Formats: sequence, structure tokens, C-alpha cells
Amino acid sequence: MKNEITIQEAQREVDQWIKTTGVRYFNELTNMAILSEEVGEVARIMARRYGEQSEKESDKNNDLGDELADVLWVLICLANQTGVDLTEAFKKNMEKKSLRDKDRHQQNDKLK
Repeated sequence: MKNEITIQEAQREVDQWIKTTGVRYFNELTNMAILSEEVGEVARIMARRYGEQSEKESDKNNDLGDELADVLWVLICLANQTGVDLTEAFKKNMEKKSLRDKDRHQQNDKLK
């Protein structure tokens, strides 16, 4: 088994899992709500582990990587359901950022 997976492979793998194990996709609005919930779990870890809130003993075993993967999973589900090719969308987004922000961050004194 190789260690790397492309975005395209991840989209196919999630789709296959949904169709064989998950029965069917939740509807798009349900998945949007689930995405919000998963992002909230990431935010909780970040605020307590890296921010100014204290981390409760019960939170110390929360796995940030697992929570980020949950966000990615639901994001992929939404992309699959709505016909978005995340590989192409990511390429276009990087091009947009590269053109729009090519000098912006370099000239931002707050980042220096």
C-alpha cells in the first residue's frame, strides 16, 4: 500500500465506501450540518490546545488529525454529491490565490 493518495483517489474511495458500506449519501444539507459539527470539533481542540482556553482532561486524548480527517471526509462527500472535482477546483483556487495575492503577503508588515 502506498503512503500517498491523490484528491481524486480520495473522492473515489469515499464514493465507493458510501455506496457499499454507508448505503447512501446523507442529503447535502445534512452533510453541511455535519461538516459544521466536525469543524467545531477541530475548533475546540485548537482553542484549548493552541489557544488561550485551558484543555480539559477529557479533551487531552482528542486526536486533531482524526478530527481534520473527519472534516475532509464530509467535504469530499459534499464535493461528490454536487459534482465538484476537487483536484480541478484546488488547481483553479491555487492559480487564483497566486495571481491575486502574489505581492500582497510579501508586502504585509504584519507577517514580517
